[in-house]
Amino acid sequence: MRTALPVPASHQPPVVVGGATALYLAFRLADEVYAIDILRIREILEYRVPTGVPMMPPSVRGVINLRGAVVPVIDLAVRFGGGATGVGKRSCIVIVEATHAGTTQILGLMVDGVNAVMDIGADRIEPPPAFGTAVSSDFIAGMARVDGRFVVILDMARVLSIDDMAVIPARSTDA
Repeated sequence: MRTALPVPASHQPPVVVGGATALYLAFRLADEVYAIDILRIREILEYRVPTGVPMMPPSVRGVINLRGAVVPVIDLAVRFGGGATGVGKRSCIVIVEATHAGTTQILGLMVDGVNAVMDIGADRIEPPPAFGTAVSSDFIAGMARVDGRFVVILDMARVLSIDDMAVIPARSTDA
């Protein structure tokens, strides 16, 4: 069974007097909450096992068929330097658009679960810290304080940099 929650591509974030606000999709990876600008989200799918592809970096779990299109699935936990994401009842694949060198690509992000769509004002977003998070600050667009807790807002251009992900670790040729 496939469940999809479409996100309209034409959605424009609301404007609030006194500061701009934007919508973000919040999701969980392990014990942390992350957020992505909603305008990058295409849809959310119930988790399904990706088909493995040889010689891919460890963060690429495989590919899925999305209405006839081959979509790579990225394990964000591995991309951030952690262990592979386990599959649970709330696991899902968030389909996002990533732009690289003027080309838009559709990718799936494996996450532990989707929390909510959040309306976060620019005045509640702080710059990325120099330390103190499990994720490299290169991947962080900002830190938002929501309900007394920080939410890490991801810079999807950096997280999904094709050049960075395409680096395959050197293999030993010794037998």
